[in-house]
Amino acid sequence: MAFMDPGIPWAGFVLVGGNSSRMGQDKANLPFRGGTLVEHVASAVAEAAGSVTLVGPSTRYRDLPFPVIPDDHPGLGPLGGIHTALCASPAVWNLIAACDLPAISGAFLKALTAAAENSASDCLIPTGPSGRPEPLCAAYHSRCREAIGAALARNIRKVTDGLAGLRIFSWTVSESAWFQNVNTPEEWTAYRNG
Repeated sequence: MAFMDPGIPWAGFVLVGGNSSRMGQDKANLPFRGGTLVEHVASAVAEAAGSVTLVGPSTRYRDLPFPVIPDDHPGLGPLGGIHTALCASPAVWNLIAACDLPAISGAFLKALTAAAENSASDCLIPTGPSGRPEPLCAAYHSRCREAIGAALARNIRKVTDGLAGLRIFSWTVSESAWFQNVNTPEEWTAYRNG
């Protein structure tokens, strides 16, 4: 595990540890824009954060041009992946995204990181027009590590519940398409044909 260096402001992570059970195949490896969906998301995260590491099974993604770290909490959902990223990160701030966000872009994520740096919060979670929080496309300060670890130890699995007690900045964005994820073959087909 890496130790925080105050000279490194940002690190980026993409969560790839899910089972993709509703999709019937690995969502991260869906073909997208001449590569795979995870390559698209990882490139956008790297553009905004200056680096990217995948969090999930290394054997499944070893052919991709990104470092991969195993999830320290396999089977515990994305909160475990977030904690793994924070424990491995050398940075003060961490941009963490799910692998199934086809509309995500580097420019959008750069705006998110800038907002986080100016927020005086522990984490910045964007919300779309509906007001629904999007913790799987968010910025987490290294200060979140202990609170999330304690939540996992209490058997908490829901990401927003795992952030209880932290200073959360809700960053409102006018377009919810940034957070459209794909969980089923029908959603994937609808997205690609949309």
